[in-house]
Amino acid sequence: MIEITIRGVRPEDLDRITEIESVCFPATEAAQRESFRERIAAFPEYFLVAEADGILIGFINGCVTNSAVIYDELFHSTSHHIPDGKNLTVFGLDVIPEYRNLGIAAQLMNHFIQLAKDTGRRSVILTCKERLVHYYESFGYVNNGISGSTHGGSQWFDMTLVLG
Repeated sequence: MIEITIRGVRPEDLDRITEIESVCFPATEAAQRESFRERIAAFPEYFLVAEADGILIGFINGCVTNSAVIYDELFHSTSHHIPDGKNLTVFGLDVIPEYRNLGIAAQLMNHFIQLAKDTGRRSVILTCKERLVHYYESFGYVNNGISGSTHGGSQWFDMTLVLG
């Protein structure tokens, strides 16, 4: 079993995070370096990374909002982050291909859900492709149907995990 360390993001992780995102998402959906730089500055407490042997292999990040669903502007501007908001968003859950199917994404998600609980959030919300609906349901998320988000020109599904 591989040993994974999950920790908060650091500014020096920026280049590796950008590289991982470009591997995990199509160019039309992948966040760019500047967007990650802004996220790390605006809400580092909601940006976790996974390391194996000191190498960054994955991450999860999102902002806090009062919206019940993710809308496209959230991805593009940290000005929509509401520090005392009700809901924690998941913008992305990325694990490089060589480390997939080892439970690393699940560890990141479980840490993120616990973080949401520890910081008093009411729910965790995300959008995902249809093929991943079942995966997120395994964490307790409920599928709310097709999202209004058209991020990257794709069809997404709104998912909500109501906490405690």
